[in-house]
Amino acid sequence: MTRVELRQLRYFVAVAEELNFGRAAERLLIAGPSLSQQIKALERDLGVRLFDRDRRSVSLTPAGADLLPMSRALLEQAEGLRRRARRLSGADPVRLGYVNWLPADLAARTSAVAQVDVDAWVAPSHTQAARVADGGLDLAVCWVRTEDLGRLGLSARLLGADRLHAVASGPGAGEVAARDTVVLVDDDVTSWASWNAYAEELARATGARVERVRDGGITGPAFFDHVRRSGRPVVNSPKGQTVPLPADLVRRPVVAPRAHWTWSLVRRREEDREAVLAVVDALCDGVDDLGLHAPDVWLPEGDPHRI
Repeated sequence: MTRVELRQLRYFVAVAEELNFGRAAERLLIAGPSLSQQIKALERDLGVRLFDRDRRSVSLTPAGADLLPMSRALLEQAEGLRRRARRLSGADPVRLGYVNWLPADLAARTSAVAQVDVDAWVAPSHTQAARVADGGLDLAVCWVRTEDLGRLGLSARLLGADRLHAVASGPGAGEVAARDTVVLVDDDVTSWASWNAYAEELARATGARVERVRDGGITGPAFFDHVRRSGRPVVNSPKGQTVPLPADLVRRPVVAPRAHWTWSLVRRREEDREAVLAVVDALCDGVDDLGLHAPDVWLPEGDPHRI
């Protein structure tokens, strides 16, 4: 009988979401070769190939895509079991989820008010918001729209913001007007629903050109390949903002307007537990408008932090 460990499923889900072994290993805090060996062991135990991979790209096989939702569900059930055990023991920390960004001083700002457990499942914004709504998380750092807050019964406070830049090939690293950029939209709406919505609205508002992809190329080596093939600078998603660039590519700040992406700290609207509310205040009190209200800044129509 095949024995599959939860640890292996967590590794599988991380690689499936990142479609990059290096980024998945960084996220899991393990060595790249060890992660590769664990995925091979899982494939061997299950008797199916989960990923097609070569030197330049990683993609899910049909079997991998079929098993991914079940793997996520099993991990969520295991986390529910752990939460239940903590409640029975009388120790129930505040559960915080995120996408790819957290305040660098999170622990220092929250340690005096509550124990905060940062959830190991790094998931897209729409997934993390839904997990808060259904009780799987207490808080999440994510991108949300006003309509999401209303539909899910959530409240949001501004926690952070990224100014977006474009990546281009060739000489020169000056500013580029938004209308002269390309925004990528991925067919994989499970992973990229929030970015797709943002990118499409940015294109409608500024005249940027939309290019549809189906290779996970919003980030990673595939993104850099899209940049090299494009005749225009390509807007980098928040997930790729801090990734080092290959030597042949440059960053170009986006202007006219200056596009920004906001990070909200979301909670359930009816949340009344002192520990959760104290963590919200500890993280968000003192955060100003982060320059988002300057006249040349662009935020989507549905952004809850847009005036």
